[in-house]
Amino acid sequence: MDEHDERGTTMTGVDPDRLDDQQLMKELETIHRTRHDTLLYGSNDALKAHNDRMAVLEGEYLRRNPRRFVAPGRTREGARERTADGGPQGQEGAPVGKWGPGGAGGGTGRR
Repeated sequence: MDEHDERGTTMTGVDPDRLDDQQLMKELETIHRTRHDTLLYGSNDALKAHNDRMAVLEGEYLRRNPRRFVAPGRTREGARERTADGGPQGQEGAPVGKWGPGGAGGGTGRR
């Protein structure tokens, strides 16, 4: 049987469209936290299941948040503007932290 044949595969976990926003974020945090170990130490089947689950969770997040905040430094143009030390170049009023201006989770107080 072809190793890429997807017949008979089933998604594990709750269907993302049935999760509320808080549950979806918890699932995303968990899957991103476990990604590295799955890549390094998981079987091919485990990695495929991880890829599939991550794709549907991220797809659901993007569907719900089409106008999500995008940090200027996370775009191609913004990355080109970085200085040699990795800092932003001349971005007055640029968002602070991961969640933008005044948002929680800017690198302190996170679990």
